[in-house]
Amino acid sequence: MRARSALFDVYGSYLRARGGSAAIAALVRLLEPLGFEAPAIRTAVSRMVRQDWLRPVRLADGPGYALTRRAERRLDEAAMRIYRTNPSTWDGRWQVLVLEELPTRSARERLDSSLRLLGYGPLGPTTWVAPRASAELTEILEAEGLAGRAFYGEHEGDDGDLAARAWDLDSLGADYTSFVTEWLPRVSAVDGTVPAEAFAASQQLLHAWRKFLFRDPGLPASLLPADWPGTEAARFFDRETARLAPAAEAFLADCLNRGNRTRSSA
Repeated sequence: MRARSALFDVYGSYLRARGGSAAIAALVRLLEPLGFEAPAIRTAVSRMVRQDWLRPVRLADGPGYALTRRAERRLDEAAMRIYRTNPSTWDGRWQVLVLEELPTRSARERLDSSLRLLGYGPLGPTTWVAPRASAELTEILEAEGLAGRAFYGEHEGDDGDLAARAWDLDSLGADYTSFVTEWLPRVSAVDGTVPAEAFAASQQLLHAWRKFLFRDPGLPASLLPADWPGTEAARFFDRETARLAPAAEAFLADCLNRGNRTRSSA
């Protein structure tokens, strides 16, 4: 886990619901159980400011950083796919993206990574599909200097076959099974009596789970193989996250409020 990824996870899972900002001292305290030291956190924060994910703010307990609107959009969209046990709202139509020209190899590699994170799967060098639209699509194309057309359409054929062509579901399913096998003993060993330990375990689990965003677009059950391993993996993630939440929240509150307590006692 890198400091930048850890910061995204903390902002997305905790701080977004609390106004989306925190003092730099609080961020250092929060990431300490994950093995990060202050210089690495400050470097990651500076990089995220340059990339328009965070913006400097002045808070009651000192200098801090708040999410930008771009970051809020990214985290809100990611949250819908991270916590995915709610029923699918897919209406049977795909969003289809068709580029007007073939990108260069380097541009295509960057575009591939960005679009997969947003839930798009490739059907060819210039064509992508997704079960839902992304508010970031236009921004991503503009960043690469690419033009394309996006529209909704129904597939004249088997939607399951289309999904299997755009995403490697066999490999994805096997990795979901491995995820549960690997993480079940690791998080089960954390009973929640030590808040910092529970917070670290919860964030490490989230970090591992979030990697599936690059590979799983959140397809409805009707398009997935029978006994889809991703369903049980999602239940496992939600269950363990909820179990660790009270202790993790206690650690978060302590880190966020420690600056206020120190200032009040001065």
